[in-house]
Amino acid sequence: MEQATEFSIETGGGSGGGTVGVVQVGEWSVAIEPIGWMATLPDVLAELSRDGEVLAITRHDYAEDSLAYAIDGTIVTGYHPLDCPYLRHGSEPDRLNGFMRELGMTVDRRDDENDRDDADDWDDEDDRAESDYFSALPSAFALAAKLTQVRFIPEVLDRVMLVGPVAYR
Repeated sequence: MEQATEFSIETGGGSGGGTVGVVQVGEWSVAIEPIGWMATLPDVLAELSRDGEVLAITRHDYAEDSLAYAIDGTIVTGYHPLDCPYLRHGSEPDRLNGFMRELGMTVDRRDDENDRDDADDWDDEDDRAESDYFSALPSAFALAAKLTQVRFIPEVLDRVMLVGPVAYR
């Protein structure tokens, strides 16, 4: 992984050059795009999923994290930011709700318009929102593992990867 990151920095990844490292895990290929986010752009995700399926997670320092799932050129479901899994989109936005509920994710939109009679209610809401924020990325990877049966564990990053530039059309 260190070599992939170095290659990405040397070639301008994240600011236009872009690199991706790929490793096979079970029946899936895991692609890691250091300092990049191309895989979750709708047109790229649709193209990547032609004749197959793709689940992409973006972790971003200064923009929105996201999760997207596409099959054969169609974005089936996704959500962003990661701490708002109830803000889903796609052709079947509720397709992963069963898995999401199993993981304790917030599937239904919160009603923030409710009148609160007491400060404790607001404190509870703040605590829940903070918990959602900090659990968002681990929950996204747990959801990916439920769907793909591939656990993204440190050993995946220790494997030899095929690394190359992201091709732009």
